[in-house]
Amino acid sequence: MTSVLLLSMPDPGAPALASDFIAAGFEVHSQGDCAQLVRATLQASPDVLVCWAPRPTPELLQAVATLQAQQHVPVLLFTQDASVETMQRALDAGVHAWVVQGYARERLRPLVHLAQARARHEAQLRGKLAELAEKLDERKWVDQAKGILMRAQHVSEEEAFQLLRTASMQGSQRVGQVSRQVIAAARTGEAINRAGQQRMLSQRLVKLYALAASRTEAAAVAVLTNESVQRVEENLGFLERELSAATYGDLIAAARTGWQALRLALEARPPAPDPAALDVLAEAVLVQADALVLALQASGLAPQVGVVNVAGRQRMLAQRMAKLALLGAGEAALAECAGAFEEGMARLRAAPLSTPEIRALLERGEAAWQELRAAVARTARVKLAAASEELLEVFDRLTAAYQHSIQVLMGA
Repeated sequence: MTSVLLLSMPDPGAPALASDFIAAGFEVHSQGDCAQLVRATLQASPDVLVCWAPRPTPELLQAVATLQAQQHVPVLLFTQDASVETMQRALDAGVHAWVVQGYARERLRPLVHLAQARARHEAQLRGKLAELAEKLDERKWVDQAKGILMRAQHVSEEEAFQLLRTASMQGSQRVGQVSRQVIAAARTGEAINRAGQQRMLSQRLVKLYALAASRTEAAAVAVLTNESVQRVEENLGFLERELSAATYGDLIAAARTGWQALRLALEARPPAPDPAALDVLAEAVLVQADALVLALQASGLAPQVGVVNVAGRQRMLAQRMAKLALLGAGEAALAECAGAFEEGMARLRAAPLSTPEIRALLERGEAAWQELRAAVARTARVKLAAASEELLEVFDRLTAAYQHSIQVLMGA
């Protein structure tokens, strides 16, 4: 039996709605005032809402719209208002059957069925519209994912699409779903790479400052310092633009604040700050960047993008090793840093993700690391600077190789 909720506006000439609907074979949930339309309908959950409203007010029609936004219900409304404008507002609000001066007991069943039929028709249209919107979105996702794969893998558009199709079949997913995963992995990998660079740059800037203080390679140091400052600013700008402010805004703001303090110290007029004091500020930048990296890695793509973080961290450790040596750190600090670097190398060598390019870069990185260790042992400033910059280049390229690998992008 179809259930109805009967609501009416105050009207001494209103018909006996309850008895008429019961006589017509409907189950009457309850009766009430139209002023309680939303609450009463949500509580009763009727099959059809019936309103008696000789002169519907804007508030009543707004209540209907509010109801339909929360729970779609067929609405049958009896009225004496013959205004086309009011009828249009009623239809826009979600009224399915607008009956003007046409109340009669014998007409109740067909009118209720009309409201239900129109409600079903609207539901079908909404479903088709949602499906169409999803297909349009899916096409955008596929195009974006193809572009990512084309740039990362140096393949044609057709080959990129074939990669997506193969992954979709292997994972029993739609191509659109796989495309969204590729987009998410690319964005997260890029963000981790950028945030990881901030860790490295904090150490590199102190290393360069210490080299400048000792008048080692002064011209080259000045160029690299300016390049590092610009790189920090570009990374922060990227992270502020691309990451969710609600999710990561506090971490990015902290990173920006820490960086401003370090930059002010770097740009201070004579007397210049002591390298050890500058290093305290750089350590704060490192900690803030690391917090952002860890938050990004916990975003749900950790198995895929974790290797990007490991490779990126090697850049920081190489710069840190050189910095510690230049600042005259003790053997314990140097040993700790060296141990962390070598542990990272072991993890990268053991990672299943490998290509000829990655293997070649790992070998080059190992050789440069041995050169850095030898320079640290002899406190050879020029060779120490050269080896640390060589390691930076290697692990920049290695991090990018992992970031753009098919295994990371597609979770293969």
